[in-house]
Amino acid sequence: MRTFRIGTRGSALARRQADHVANRLREAGACVEVVPIVTHGDRWNRQSVEDLGTVGVFTKAIQDALLAGEVDIAVHSMKDLPTVPVPGLVVAAIPTRGPAGDVLISRDGRPLEHLPRHAVVGTGSRRRVSQLLHLRPDIRVDPIRGNVPTRLGKLESGELDAVILAEAGLARLGLTDLARSPLLPHFLPAAGQGALAIEVRRDDLEVRQLLSPLNDPETFAAVSAERAFLAELGGGCLAPVAVWARKAGGQLLLTGRVLSVDGVRKLEASVIGRWDYPEEPGRRAAAICRCHGADEVLAAARGSEPSAQRSEGQPRPS
Repeated sequence: MRTFRIGTRGSALARRQADHVANRLREAGACVEVVPIVTHGDRWNRQSVEDLGTVGVFTKAIQDALLAGEVDIAVHSMKDLPTVPVPGLVVAAIPTRGPAGDVLISRDGRPLEHLPRHAVVGTGSRRRVSQLLHLRPDIRVDPIRGNVPTRLGKLESGELDAVILAEAGLARLGLTDLARSPLLPHFLPAAGQGALAIEVRRDDLEVRQLLSPLNDPETFAAVSAERAFLAELGGGCLAPVAVWARKAGGQLLLTGRVLSVDGVRKLEASVIGRWDYPEEPGRRAAAICRCHGADEVLAAARGSEPSAQRSEGQPRPS
């Protein structure tokens, strides 16, 4: 009997995600082994992701192992997966999505709007930094990296006044009792946030058939719409681009957003489309943003220094 090897990052969250997929396959009678893989982003975990200067910092090593036949299945956080596909690989399934949004956790339970002036908030994501400074330009940003316990530890030690984390990650780690403030809909997620990507070799039909029952069509469509928005802009998963697709009256409603790194400029478009053509509303929303200057905003973001995230937000022009 074939043993199906699942490649994943070695963090506690990544292992939880891979174990979830492994357990689903075991319930179907498959023999499964989880194989932890150290990625470029894990190896250089003291640098900001932008400083690493490469695409797929959390996925490429796993994809290389998949192509080499060292593993049969790769489980990624969808938001980490580049929009440009790797030849020979395919996303075979996207299970039902967890919570898509971000949450703010503060030491005293205050929501974002009630944090003191010049509060220090921890996040290393340009998307989060841009939206944070747009809403609260006085906030000081600490570009932290590390796993969820490390980030929460900095909050508990008093280094930070608050931290922004993905709600889905907290749920998968069982950290549901923490006092937190949801940031949706004013603060949009990354493309595919809260969803898992299960990637396989395109020609491994046995594995593709095995994984087929794990796919959730509604999640697949919503994520496809979001990734179409990101791909059309050429932003990449490190750009200050946010997008959220969800159901609205039986149709697919997508809201996409492009911001300057300092949060001063914000371009936004909302488009309604069909679930059976999910990429179309993503592309339309991207085209609207480009008509209003998204290319210029993203070019400036690509040319900005990562240290710009560490500075206090500048006042917006009146």
